[in-house]
Amino acid sequence: MQYPVTWLKGASLGESIACELRLQIINEQIKPGEVLSENRIAADFNTSRSPVREAFKALSGEGLIRLERMGAVVVGLSLQDVKELYDVRYLIESFALQRLAAASQDGLILRLEQLIDQMKLAVKYNNSVEFAQQDFAFHETIVTEASHTRILHLWNSIRHIVMTVILITTEQVFSLGEERMNWVAEKHRTLVEALRSGNPDTLHRVVQDYFEDSGKTLTRSLS
Repeated sequence: MQYPVTWLKGASLGESIACELRLQIINEQIKPGEVLSENRIAADFNTSRSPVREAFKALSGEGLIRLERMGAVVVGLSLQDVKELYDVRYLIESFALQRLAAASQDGLILRLEQLIDQMKLAVKYNNSVEFAQQDFAFHETIVTEASHTRILHLWNSIRHIVMTVILITTEQVFSLGEERMNWVAEKHRTLVEALRSGNPDTLHRVVQDYFEDSGKTLTRSLS
């Protein structure tokens, strides 16, 4: 599995290395307990140690590795960690949608519907990476459009892990076939319709149902 090139556009070398290591750690190509040395990673990526240190700092901040004198010890991402990640996503996105529902959002709703259409197009062409990109863009658009500095700061602290988990789980769920993936794409429309309603109670119920169902799908795909 390769990290989408578009997600790396404009990234520094250190950020690019962090993305590749993050992917390998979360899908357990690199196992918990393994020790990563700056020299070995620098050799693997044909670079100096400086961008590797930048990558290690980012991954340490996300809790995926633990920096020690002998090197970086891989902590990994347990199923419980992922469940907690979804709890945080629920808090962020439910707040963002409630905030957005206070005013008319015709332009945003149009953009979200276009992203759903792009997901369904990715299903048609059996492109799990493209589906993952559009899925992530859908949720990030909701968060960024809420225009709340602290919520955006919180989102940015988890966005790279969210992005990677979506990429990995989407590839796994794609094996269930086109009908299932079209259903996943259409499930996003429930959030759009709840936003269109502008009803806080409807929004609360729909977002809760959406994340409960997504959590179950996630548990099945990662177990």
